[in-house]
Amino acid sequence: MTREELLRFVRPIEHAVLGTVTADERPEAAVVGIVVTEELELFFDTSNVSRKCVNLRANPHVAFVIGWDDSQTVQYEGVADEPAGDELQRLKQLYFARFKEGPTREQWPDITYFRVRPRWARYSDFRGVEPKIVELTLG
Repeated sequence: MTREELLRFVRPIEHAVLGTVTADERPEAAVVGIVVTEELELFFDTSNVSRKCVNLRANPHVAFVIGWDDSQTVQYEGVADEPAGDELQRLKQLYFARFKEGPTREQWPDITYFRVRPRWARYSDFRGVEPKIVELTLG
């Protein structure tokens, strides 16, 4: 699997499971709506008082599980940040094109946005007799 094939697999998927770690090193998971950029960055919104936001600000290293239909999935690891300025506006346009309720949530007083830059991914396809598992170092 190439980087481009990974992008083609992930791009149509709207929701993923995000794994974060608390300050006292307990795991937490949440489903988030995502979009993916050409650079395989994931972008999503959340409340700045949510557990995931608190966790990401304390420890930006995250993991995702993306896709689970048809016996195919991607494990994705990366580092999160909160983009600002023109970069945030560019990412929000991409996000709002997918999630029509995004502009309404943008008006919430506690909304914030995270971008995750990829470091590693593993694509797994269990549809055949022999599983296809491919790891990619991305960052």
